[in-house]
Amino acid sequence: MAIKTLEELQKIREDNKSRVHLRHGEDYKGDQIQILVGMGTCGIAVGARETLSAFLDELAKQQVDNVKVVPVGCIGYCQMEPIVMIHIPDEKPCAYGKVTKDKVAGIVQNHIIGNKPLREMMIDVDFERI
Repeated sequence: MAIKTLEELQKIREDNKSRVHLRHGEDYKGDQIQILVGMGTCGIAVGARETLSAFLDELAKQQVDNVKVVPVGCIGYCQMEPIVMIHIPDEKPCAYGKVTKDKVAGIVQNHIIGNKPLREMMIDVDFERI
């Protein structure tokens, strides 16, 4: 698709602005939830890029603006990749294993918006070791 006018370029910028905000968390004041997506080679090999992208899409769709999505390196549980860690201020971190893109909407709806972690997807991670 070729961009022919400045207006077309500005529309693309505005359409993608919320995705960039979710990745970098600019201008957010207050408590911020962090979603860490393991992006080591083992995670990427089993779909972590698609998982990260699905989080950005779902958060933008649900208009959730107090979240920052952060790609991180290997978390150390390769057999459970893609791994997603949820850090909500003043709560114990939570880790989910084998988070494919089709599971993202449920995590956002239940855990991020509804504050009800999905226990059946959680993995036991020694956060002191990480």
